[in-house]
Amino acid sequence: MRYISTRGEAPALGFEDVLLTGLATDGGLYVPESLPHFSLEEIRSWRGLPYAELAFNVMYPFVEDAIPADDFRKMLDETYSGFAHQSVAPLVQLDSNEWVMELFRGPTLAFKDFALQLLGRLLDYVLEKRKQHVVIMGATSGDTGSAAIEGCRRCEHVDIFILHPYQRVSEVQRRQMTTVQGDNIHNIAVKGNFDDCQRMVKESFGDQSFLRGKTQLAAVNSINWARIMAQIVYYFQASLALGGPDRSMAFSVPTGNFGDIFAGYLAKKMGLPISQLVIATNRNDILHRFMSGNRYEKQQLEHTLSPSMDIMVSSNFERLLFDLHGRDGAAVKDLLENAAKGPVSIEDYRWKSARKLFDSDAVDDKATCDTIREIYEQNEYLLDPHTAIGVRAARNCRRDATVPMITLGTAHPAKFPDAIVESGLSVKPQLPPHMADLFEREERYTVLENDLAEVQGFLSKHWKNA
Repeated sequence: MRYISTRGEAPALGFEDVLLTGLATDGGLYVPESLPHFSLEEIRSWRGLPYAELAFNVMYPFVEDAIPADDFRKMLDETYSGFAHQSVAPLVQLDSNEWVMELFRGPTLAFKDFALQLLGRLLDYVLEKRKQHVVIMGATSGDTGSAAIEGCRRCEHVDIFILHPYQRVSEVQRRQMTTVQGDNIHNIAVKGNFDDCQRMVKESFGDQSFLRGKTQLAAVNSINWARIMAQIVYYFQASLALGGPDRSMAFSVPTGNFGDIFAGYLAKKMGLPISQLVIATNRNDILHRFMSGNRYEKQQLEHTLSPSMDIMVSSNFERLLFDLHGRDGAAVKDLLENAAKGPVSIEDYRWKSARKLFDSDAVDDKATCDTIREIYEQNEYLLDPHTAIGVRAARNCRRDATVPMITLGTAHPAKFPDAIVESGLSVKPQLPPHMADLFEREERYTVLENDLAEVQGFLSKHWKNA
């Protein structure tokens, strides 16, 4: 399988190179030249499979040119045996035909574990094969950082530098990153917001001269195709558990960077019957404003009780725009260059095409807290603020009550105690046993100004072989 850039100018690459490259040389994101497609009969035959075996069936077409089947199966078995629930992604029923899929049973209590625990193993495999070293540079709004560090900290050929917005992630999220010890692990708190961190990562990938040719950058953000690939699987898992593929499903996805919901879009294109995808956002609602009114316009980023979604530049949205424009990379490049200058819209027929599948909603902090409280009072089930946004958006946007509606539960509520307190509940979510001493562990991180040269100087000085 070959991978092409959403901006049409970078060379097509194989899986290994896409894994290590992250961002394309033309500034675009890599997508498969063509997608595998599964028949209903084939999908139906996967009912009852363990999660790792289902993951192999869904993902292997993307990597088969680069990784032997037995090696890939071993990686998947190791990855998903580290999750705390036998089914890996269990479903919890909230109401008639309404479900939450718990994606926080991995080691760092967030959905990012599904991809990043695998990504670390993929990187180690490819780098060992090539006898190559890379520097991982990533930006996090809260959960990617800890999952990336956990997934990659044992990699022998990797140094990890994770940027997070200073004082804009929850304390649990910060400590999950900053208490992991290792000479190859570096946490940088940037005096800015997530978009500032993400911009510095993208600009560094675009010009890596600060590394003086001694190594190269690798991506762990959802610009890396391997992240999206791994997230496709749990859409199949949920569907098969609730009667798919013989009935269609609807999903509500709390999303800031558009990666998790783009995986659902790909699952549909690969043959899974999905009738509706709900984009659930907080006050930083650029995706909702586009999907509801065909206006893509950046606004001032606001700090909310759902910090992992405090994002105004949704990187993976470019991948959807590429499809909406008939895979015309030049058109996508032109649109995004104009978007950097002011508000843009796309042709009405393209926007209406997206609206056939996508709905959206923006949920503010008050409605988030109301939802946390209401669901707990109804079911004694505690939602984190991001999942609460997904549940509220699902209920506000639902098209057909006869179609199962599944909200992706993206994080454990113990990661966001402030939102639980704000909702008026006296219950205190507990961290699982393997994190019980989190607040006693020593932290290690460096606070830097919101300055690209300062951040790049820190990287070039501190990676292992600098």
